[in-house]
Amino acid sequence: MRERRPPHKTRERTKPADNAAAKRVTLPRALSKLGYCSRTQAERLIAENRVAVDGRTVSDTSAWVDLATARISIDGLVIAAEARIYLMLNKPRGLVTTRHDPEGRPTVYDCLRDFDIPHLSPVGRLDKASEGLLLFTNDTEFAQILLDPVTHVTKTYHVQIDRIMDDEDIAAMTSGIRHDGELLTATAARRLRQGDRNSWIEVELDEGRNRQIRRMLEALGTECLRLVRVAIGGLELGELPKGAVRALTEPELQALRRRTGMERTRRN
Repeated sequence: MRERRPPHKTRERTKPADNAAAKRVTLPRALSKLGYCSRTQAERLIAENRVAVDGRTVSDTSAWVDLATARISIDGLVIAAEARIYLMLNKPRGLVTTRHDPEGRPTVYDCLRDFDIPHLSPVGRLDKASEGLLLFTNDTEFAQILLDPVTHVTKTYHVQIDRIMDDEDIAAMTSGIRHDGELLTATAARRLRQGDRNSWIEVELDEGRNRQIRRMLEALGTECLRLVRVAIGGLELGELPKGAVRALTEPELQALRRRTGMERTRRN
């Protein structure tokens, strides 16, 4: 009978106690909180031995640092917290939501030429044919929480279609429509206005499936003529002109933070 070996002892890595300094976080999170990059990108930089803390290279992605005192550098250059920027764009149709397009198509960053902020990123996406409200920020934590399905932040769209939608199809959008084996469901849907040959509907989503509204309409045999995002949570596009950009106001930011629960953990 094989002799049973005693269990192998491993060193446990424990999270700092609750009474530790509030600014003590993992190194990838520190880079994210400083607005330098996402946590995933930070882990890659650390693994490549490009990050140093107080002059010493750190290759452990689970290392803890104190943001209040640590001197963090990337490739020898000390980084500091960037001012937090929160912008909204009324995205025109025909732009792709990326910084650089390999096909050379115009991008949403063409609308941001006056903002020289290297780490400014879109919060989610709108496809090339879609229009409307698109947020940008260098606050990676804010963006991640806003996109997290757990927070259920609703997004509202006004959609022009090629016919008059009946009550049965409106009900189908909220009860669920299956497309390519996937069940797609709108939080709410209603008719807005109609003409002789086409109409506008309002659709509300609390999830971010790829091309969700277009796929739902396709399953109903309906063509999407225009798709405009008009609100995220309680934040409305309003009268912002097409292609224009403006900063979010402090009340708008506070409302979004409350909507996602960020207000309880807001930075000092």
